[in-house]
Amino acid sequence: QVQLVESGGGLVQAGGSLRLSCAASGSIFSINAMGWYRQAPGKQRELVAAITSGGSTTYAYSVKGRFTISRDNAKNTVYLQMNSLKPEDTAVYYCYADARYRNWGQGTQVTVSS
Repeated sequence: QVQLVESGGGLVQAGGSLRLSCAASGSIFSINAMGWYRQAPGKQRELVAAITSGGSTTYAYSVKGRFTISRDNAKNTVYLQMNSLKPEDTAVYYCYADARYRNWGQGTQVTVSS
């Protein structure tokens, strides 16, 4: 089993930046892909970005060019650098790690004010 702890959320003005971190512990040797989803009030959870163990990345169209996902395998941590934030980026952001099952973090709130 994998445990995930997220940090870095908060309140920021439009145009600002935040960096989310997600540290994994437990059965980390079994982790393949990691990434981030988000869920805004009244909306379905959506994939924001993902990164494989080899470093290949995938982004939602709405965040391409603004968000960057990266991974430090030595620290068992995945990051999401979010730049040029927009009010529509406001959501709870959830980290995940795919091992034998998909494991989820507890979520961190990101609020972007206009």
